[in-house]
Order: sequence, then C-alpha cells, then structure tokens
Amino acid sequence: MPAGYRLPEVTNSAETAPPAYLVIQEGSRWTDVFSLVPGRRTTIGRSSGSHIVIRHERCSRQHAELFAEDGDWVVRDNASRNGTRIDAQPIHGDQVIRRGQTLEIAGCQMVFVHDIADAFEHEAPTAAGNASEASGTLDEQQTVEGIDAGQITHRKGKTQFLDQRFRKAKANEKAGAAQNLFHFAFELSRCESIDAAAESALDTLILHTGVATGAVMRLAESAKSDSSDPNDLVLIATRQRLHRSYHRVPDFVAETVLRDGEAVLARNIADNAALASPDSRGEISTTSTVCAPIRVENRSIGLIHLYSSDDEPSLEPEHLEFALAVAENLGLAFQNLMRQAQLATRLDRSRQKVDQLRQQLGKESKIVGDSPEIRAINEAIRRAAPTSATVLIRGESGVGKELVAQSLHDQSSRSEGPFLCLNCAALSPSLLESELFGHEKGAFTGATERKLGKFEAADGGTLMLDEIGEMSPEIQAKFLRVLEGHAFERVGGNRSIRADVRVVSATNRDLEAEVREGRFRADLYFRLHVLEIVIPPLRQRGRDILRLAKHFLKLYCQQMGRKIDGFTVAAEKRLMKYPWPGNIRELKNAIERAVVLTNKSSIDADDLVLSNVHVAGNSDIAPEAGGDFEELSLLDIERNHILQTLRATGGNKSKAASILGIERSTLDRKLKRFELGPRDWIE
Repeated sequence: MPAGYRLPEVTNSAETAPPAYLVIQEGSRWTDVFSLVPGRRTTIGRSSGSHIVIRHERCSRQHAELFAEDGDWVVRDNASRNGTRIDAQPIHGDQVIRRGQTLEIAGCQMVFVHDIADAFEHEAPTAAGNASEASGTLDEQQTVEGIDAGQITHRKGKTQFLDQRFRKAKANEKAGAAQNLFHFAFELSRCESIDAAAESALDTLILHTGVATGAVMRLAESAKSDSSDPNDLVLIATRQRLHRSYHRVPDFVAETVLRDGEAVLARNIADNAALASPDSRGEISTTSTVCAPIRVENRSIGLIHLYSSDDEPSLEPEHLEFALAVAENLGLAFQNLMRQAQLATRLDRSRQKVDQLRQQLGKESKIVGDSPEIRAINEAIRRAAPTSATVLIRGESGVGKELVAQSLHDQSSRSEGPFLCLNCAALSPSLLESELFGHEKGAFTGATERKLGKFEAADGGTLMLDEIGEMSPEIQAKFLRVLEGHAFERVGGNRSIRADVRVVSATNRDLEAEVREGRFRADLYFRLHVLEIVIPPLRQRGRDILRLAKHFLKLYCQQMGRKIDGFTVAAEKRLMKYPWPGNIRELKNAIERAVVLTNKSSIDADDLVLSNVHVAGNSDIAPEAGGDFEELSLLDIERNHILQTLRATGGNKSKAASILGIERSTLDRKLKRFELGPRDWIE
C-alpha cells in the first residue's frame, strides 16, 4: 500500500447524503468527472495514494478530503501548506460544500454538483491569479479506484499527444505511447485504401490499450456532411476476441461524438444500456468504453470505438488521449486517401475521354457532308446539345444515328462524362433490364457477381438507346419511371439508386404507328419525343455521297497502307446513281471492299460491288419498270425481302444481316416473329 494512503472511512450518517460529483476544469471546459460516493472519503493530494492526484508543488501530499456527514458533503483541509478554498474563500477545518460551488486546491478548480447533467453547464471559474496555474493541471490528475456509477467521465476535443510542450514534458513517461504513434504514422503512409488505414488504426489501439474489441466506422457516402445520425455509420473494420462478436456503439454515444466532435471515456458502465450495448442474451459485459471522432476539415466523418469487458483492464484517461491522437492521424489519412480517389476518378474519366476521342479519330470523327440536309442537322445538334432535354433521332438503318448522338454529347456540358450506347433489339427483355439497371450477385442464373447497369455507368453523361421501338412493354414502364426522375433498383436488389443521365434514343420504326397498334406506350413516346432530329437517307443527300466516298477512301488507304488516287468518272456516276438502301453503312463497306480488291491506281466502276436488294421500308426507292402494284402491308414486304435476301445469300445469315443493315441477333428475332426457317429459303 503506498505510503500516506488512508483507507476510506464509513460514517453512519453518510447514507442520507445524496450522490455527488466533482467536475474538473481544463482551460475553459469541464472534462474530468469524479464520483463522490456516500460512505467513502475521497482524498485529494500530491501523493499517488490519493483518490484525486494533483501533481503541483503547491499541493500537499494529503491536502484535503471530502466525506458525507449529516446529509451534507463536507470538505476538510488537512492543515495543508497553501490552504483550500471554496468559491475563492479559504476554509479552516471542516466546511460544508453546496451545489455549484467551486473547490480550489493549488490552482486546480473543481465544481461540486449532484446531477451529472449539470457537469457541463457551468462557465469556467475565473478566480484571480489562478487561471494560469490551473491551465495544464488536468492531465496530471487521475483516479485510483475509478468511478462507481456508469457515466461519461471524460470528454476531449484535442489530444495533448499533438502538443509540442506536452511531448517535451512527458518524453520519458509517455515514451511507449509516442513510439506506438510513430509506428502507426509510418504504417499509415503505406496504406493505399481507407479500409487498410482503419485496420492499421485498430491494430495500434489494441496493442497500446490492451483491450481486444473495437471498430472503425465512417459516415455513408449518401449521408449529409453534418450528419450525427448513428444509422448513417458504416462499419469498415473490426477487432474482437475469439468466439465473441463486436457490439455496435450505442446510439447515444455515437450521436454525442459525431455532434460535438469530442472523444469520450465512460467507465463502470456494466449496468448502463445507454453507454454499452447488450449481447445476444441481453447481458452487458462492457466495463469501460472510449469513442473518438475521425475528423476531416473540422467535421466528423466517422469514429473509433473501443471497449473493455469484465475480464479486461479498464480503459483510462490516457487511453482516451491516445485514441484521440490516432483518430486525428486517421482523419488526415482519410482526407488524403479521399483526395487521391477523387484525382484517380478524374484521371480515369480523362483517360476514357481520350480513348473515346482516339476511337472517334479512328472512325468517322465528325459528320461529313455539306448538303442542306446535313447543315440543318448540324444546326439542330447545336441548338439541342446545351439543353438537358431528351432527343429522339429518326432515320433508316445505317444513316449515322449513333454519330449524331455522339455529336450531341460532345457539344453538351456533359462532354467530360461517359457516352454509352445500348442496342435494345439485341437483347431479350430480361437481359435488357439487367443491362439498363444492373443486377446483384445471385439475382438470376449466371449472375455470379454484381454488375452496374448502363444508367449507373453513364451517371453524369449520356446514354444512347438504339432501336428504342424494340423495347418490350414491361421494360418500357420501368424505363419511363427513370426518365421521370424516379430512383431505380438493380435486378435482385432493394437499394434505391439515382443517376444523372441524359437519354438520347434512336429508331428506324414508325413509333406513331407502334403507339396506335398498342406495342409502344403513348406516355413513353411523348416523354422521348421532346426534341426530334430526322436524318435523311443517303440517296437524298446528293453530292454528299461523293464526299463520304472520298472520306472513306482516305481512311482505308491510311489503315491498309494503299495509295489510291481517287475514283474514275464512271465510278462516281455509279456511286451517284445507286440508291444505297443500306445508307452510309453500305457505302462504307463498299469502299472498304474496293480498296482491298482493286489493283489499280483509282477506283473504277467495276471495283464497286453493289447489292441488288432493297430494304423494306425505303419507300422512295422506285420499283423496277413495268412492275405491277401489289397490295402488301409493310410487314409482308419486310418478310418477303428478308426471305429473298436469305435465298440470294444461300442461307448465310451473317451475310444477309450485313446486306439488310441489321444485327445478326435482330435478324434471328425477325425470323422467329415471321416463323421463317431454313425450309423456306432453301430451294
């Protein structure tokens, strides 16, 4: 037993005195709280055997003591060298202390209260001549027997481990803590993610404090920047003892730390459900807890939570200081890692933009042509691009609808964001829903991992939906809700997601007729049909045919290393006379084929291999002379034309799809709809 230590004395009249607390001042704030228990004398002095230790030369070894007597709390000065004061007045012998009065010993000021809620309501005492002496004394105080009632006993807004004067004065006493902090800072410099930094922080805290259970949490990205709602906290790292689980920080503690930005220490909390969480059996085994805020730019973005169990040593004020120091360093690491992530995201977007530009330069990087029709399209793009309105692009297959959509994106304020395309006719309804909105792992057979949909991937950019008329009715309904600004969910998921996406749709179908036939929703049609750009077929663009032909000739000569001067007069005449049912796609393929096959210095008419078929729906292509008119619907014409194309290609579906200017999957779907099989085209 330390020399000078006196056992608590129990008085019979003590039981009638109410419980009380001494609240210790640190600067202008009240932080340390000591519980005064009836029936126990609380000793104050410089001796390490005192309940409250004040390491100051003006404090005697056994300076004073407090005890309950006749229903009151009494302060006794033990003939100290420099005296004891209550409200700045010296006392002699025993003196009753009342609620709200300030006990002053060697410059250390302590407010006497009966209710713990009053602990932080008082302004800091300003006794003359004592302010400078009181500053800095708090961290020399400690309890020997601890707190007898479960309360938050310490609150800290700034750790003294980061104060230069403190580090010099405590170099020997705090060498172990300083060494642990040094190693932690070294480990943080090597962490490449927030999760890794959180794991390192927990390892350091558990090594230093000796407790086995703790966690690091941060506010969810969807939470408000000033949120103090515990439900917004997301667990990113935990530590726990073998065969035990981590118990989440109580809401009261989490809200207090997030709101006030101060670390707290609570001890003897085994019976306090507000400060300790019960286990699955409803029992509380926690004896003390520390919770410290992780701060970035003076706002709390998360917290560190540690607690000790009944078979572990209790957490002490020094552990609170250490946890706050770790949290401060962790906050700086989080800030740097978040900035690195933002820079990486911007860099990825820049790289995507560069890749897109390179891809565009490798293909037709601009709309080629100078006809009145093309000038009108460029003017429509110029007017529509700065707006956020949806755009419907109409035109036959192969006229360049995707190129117009790309120009809309490039000239808009979203040009730094992604530009994505999706062909609605190439997928079944279930797969189209997954492509549009994404799916969770296990949502359906084959969903082995989470997948982001096109709407999420195009956030901040533009999404083009080609062949929108092929979308099934059930997908149309969900698609309309998203267009109206509603949140959506991934297939198999339950979390609402919002995306800022501009939708550009394209079709070669007569959507008005589809609406009349009930195959396309009228409300979706009106939502898509805000702005409309109609692209004329190539055969209506006059001299643009030759401009495009020369453009493709130059492109393929560069790619294949050929030197071809141009087109002969006969070739130009044939190019101008041909109706181009496949539009620009067919012209591009014809020029590529001619560059590959010709062995001449110029492309001649016989180098141009052109098709004899006409695409259904191209009504302005004149029928052969002398042909009799036959009353057929558009669907019948389409069916007959597909059948003739397959017969002409010997049943080669890939070649037939190329001639028709559609995808192979679209051809298969049309064959299924028309109930056509090999027996129909094999003669």
